[in-house]
Amino acid sequence: MQLTPEELVAEFTDAVLELYFARKRIGALEAENAALRAALAQAAPPAGETSPEPDQPV
Repeated sequence: MQLTPEELVAEFTDAVLELYFARKRIGALEAENAALRAALAQAAPPAGETSPEPDQPV
């Protein structure tokens, strides 16, 4: 398939825009992941304490 110069520029522009938005989404997901990890670290029991087994009553 042979592209005209205008089609090639349009394809390149589309790829650049897709990359831009993908990077923005990655940044947002990384921030969300960091927040979730921090919340999980706060919710984790202190060292030496264990949680009851899932099938055991609390």
